[in-house]
Amino acid sequence: MPKRLIYTTDEYNVRNYRTLFLGLIAVVLLYSIIAILSYPLVWLEQASPEANITNYADAFWALQMSASTIGFGDFYPVTQGGRIIVALMFYIGVGIVGFIGAQIASKLVGFADTNVRNRELRRQNEAILNHNKELEKKLDTLIARLEQNNR
Repeated sequence: MPKRLIYTTDEYNVRNYRTLFLGLIAVVLLYSIIAILSYPLVWLEQASPEANITNYADAFWALQMSASTIGFGDFYPVTQGGRIIVALMFYIGVGIVGFIGAQIASKLVGFADTNVRNRELRRQNEAILNHNKELEKKLDTLIARLEQNNR
């Protein structure tokens, strides 16, 4: 995959990752984990006579609702193993869904974009350092003149 689709670099060689790319990766990761964990969930739940998660679609739905923290309660685990998987998906999902939300908020509101502030600070620091170098040269010249006058 070409790097320019993933990130750009600024004049300070800082990588600025594209929000759409990060969001897409997060969604793909989230649904891949849900798809994978649905298999053991349905396998564990089918062993119980009280189970209401009886097929892959029910397991996928339950994990999706767990990851989103909505949890309608129409499908829920009744086995200990199923509860562990759903709890695990809850914690993973909260992190990934929160990341996706933060990406959207960052793009819409823009206040969370530290890359812009960092670039501005680098420019300011560079200007200050250049100004300090000029002042240092002037001071050296002044000191040299004073030393010549004192001789």
